[in-house]
Amino acid sequence: MNFETKVIHGGTQEDPATGAVVPPIYQTSTYHQQELGGNAPYEYTRGENPTRFAVESVMASLENGKYGYAFSSGMAAIHAVMTLLHEGDHLVMGNDVYGGTFRLVNSILAELGVSYTAVDTADPDAVAAAIQPNTKMVYLETPSNPLLHVTDIQKAADIAHDAGAMAVVDNTFASPYNQTPLDLGADIVVASGTKYLGGHSDTVSGFVVTSDTDLADKIKMIQLSIGAVLSPQESFLVQRSLKTLALRVERHNSNAQTLAEWLNEQPEVQKVYYPGLPGTPDYEIAKQQMRGFGGMISIELQDGLDTKHFVENLDIFQLAESLGGVESLIEVPAVMTHASIPREVRLENGIKDELVRISVGVENVDDLQADLAQGLAGLH
Repeated sequence: MNFETKVIHGGTQEDPATGAVVPPIYQTSTYHQQELGGNAPYEYTRGENPTRFAVESVMASLENGKYGYAFSSGMAAIHAVMTLLHEGDHLVMGNDVYGGTFRLVNSILAELGVSYTAVDTADPDAVAAAIQPNTKMVYLETPSNPLLHVTDIQKAADIAHDAGAMAVVDNTFASPYNQTPLDLGADIVVASGTKYLGGHSDTVSGFVVTSDTDLADKIKMIQLSIGAVLSPQESFLVQRSLKTLALRVERHNSNAQTLAEWLNEQPEVQKVYYPGLPGTPDYEIAKQQMRGFGGMISIELQDGLDTKHFVENLDIFQLAESLGGVESLIEVPAVMTHASIPREVRLENGIKDELVRISVGVENVDDLQADLAQGLAGLH
């Protein structure tokens, strides 16, 4: 079944009780059990809920996995995966990951006795050199946030497996429409459903998908025990949005490609980060493992230009955190999404104060280009 069909017909897409083509919202906390000590499929919504199961099953299908789990946010999903690590374990992760992921690792896991090494995961040699005898996980963002670097998932997964570690990929920026990491050797895929999966900036969610039964059992236990589960209402909203994922991401891809190529020619722009631009190592790897280059662009303005003035004086692009919605957004990672990373660490990893991250929406691309053009012109 092709992706465009799976988003509509994959997983659980109708109510088994009534045949309704749209699974209903089971807004309940508990369930009537017919007998004491019986094996009821649903007992308490923190553990099981039919609406949540519906969106979990379709996410597993889209990621070509066997088991899917829905959480109350992307960070809750990442936390669940990181909970697989224990005191004395070592983690290898990307050096330009999302600020919230860095904060979780640096401020919480480190205090619990988990050590980490942050490297440029786009460099397989750097990943291999970071492996230690106690390394239990290699954690990748590809494309990364916010520099859009692309990691060869197969090579990184092979390095992890040779060391007896698991390979985890944050697939938020790509979405399963553009990339399916489990097919490339990853053991676990994690994603913020708040972004492209939800796609309308009106819901917050997170997902974990795997095909490994042992890992699935552990993730399920963590989900049940910590309790950061996706609510029935949010589950319904995400499943509804997933049905248009292919249509939306195709437009995100094409709009971003057009704007990245145009921005690359603008005199006010010093550098454009976008995996769809030929001539870079990221492009060559992306061509091999992605079906589309995504809707995210990052740029650096020329020295001396006022980044603050630029992002505050656009008409269509809204100054806001998050990404992946139908509307176009723009932000400055150093003072917004990545502010929790110490400045010296940001600069060391290439995240400059002048870096601007753009989430390209599905509006008319001519309107988007005109808005960026007037914003750049206003810098003179």
